[in-house]
Amino acid sequence: MFKLPDALVEQHIKRSGLADIYDKVISGERLRREDGIRLFDTPDFNAVGFLANLVRERRHGNIAFFVKNQNINYSNLCVLNCSFCGFKRKPGQDGGYTWQVDEIIKKVSEEAVHGVNEVHIVGGLHPDLPYSYYLDVLRGIKKVAPQVFIKAFTMIEIDHLTRIAGKSHRDVLAELKDAGLDFMPGGGAEIFAPRVRTKLCPEKETGAEWLRIARTAHELGIKTNATMLYGHIENYEDRVDHMISLRELQDDTNGFFAFIPLAYQPNTPGFSGDWTSGIDNLKTLAVGRLMLDNFPHIKCFWIMHSTQVAQISLYYGVDDLDGTVTNYTITKTASLTDEVRLTQNQMVKLIRDSGREPVERNSRYEIIQRF
Repeated sequence: MFKLPDALVEQHIKRSGLADIYDKVISGERLRREDGIRLFDTPDFNAVGFLANLVRERRHGNIAFFVKNQNINYSNLCVLNCSFCGFKRKPGQDGGYTWQVDEIIKKVSEEAVHGVNEVHIVGGLHPDLPYSYYLDVLRGIKKVAPQVFIKAFTMIEIDHLTRIAGKSHRDVLAELKDAGLDFMPGGGAEIFAPRVRTKLCPEKETGAEWLRIARTAHELGIKTNATMLYGHIENYEDRVDHMISLRELQDDTNGFFAFIPLAYQPNTPGFSGDWTSGIDNLKTLAVGRLMLDNFPHIKCFWIMHSTQVAQISLYYGVDDLDGTVTNYTITKTASLTDEVRLTQNQMVKLIRDSGREPVERNSRYEIIQRF
């Protein structure tokens, strides 16, 4: 594990101007909003990373998690018009697609044979698919691959399904759980700040509504993740406020597994934003670890940060690199080809070369094997 002589640590922290935050981290005191903003503002991102690494190693030692997982993006047809999204298509538009239930079940069955134990299912808000489609997908997967954990449907998709079904969020979530839903991803959170959200995704549910649906899921025993899309038109204050909103809900429900900062991908012509820097990515992951003291895990989604940044992030607060990933189509970094996946051996090497211990987990973060 990363260890510096105490005198060198003290000298570096004092020079960074973060001595008081260092004292809070050492004592386990919760950081305040102004602390989070200062962490983002400081030019010494290595000092921020060092503080986050202290918390990370306190929680997880030297291990780094990954999962053998598969992505099912069942359709890119969507009724929304989010300004940043390059994934969505409208009915009749070139490139639009929708997978049938039997196609999805076949894809999952084929990957389950090779040891995949988690399937991540998300898509656009389809204008025509019936409510039964979503239930049939869950039931079908559980029938052919009962050992696979199903992580499916964002809070935004759940809200869409309530309108299709004419039911409450609680009823829809309960029925999905009964059909085989094990837990939920954290997508659609974007940035909670209304000032930003009205420009970013004005037709989407508000941040307060996203949090309300997550709370309902947690109350039903459905664990979720939480994301934050950054690097577009938000500021540091917006990022910290987003984290604090998640932290407050976690205080109430303890229903979140992981926080996943997602770097904005500038793939929509005319929308503000550029590729985030490696430093901004590492700092955002580190601040997430420091601010979200009640979140068990901080995840670096390597597809949106690159495998190189993902490796380094294991010393900036991150303990989870997501997984092997197959069939992912929503976002891709400029350096990636159409084939987006890592083998188990590649993931193990990625982690081992960083100096961390690779640990395969399941969706509940139960250890399957150590390498």
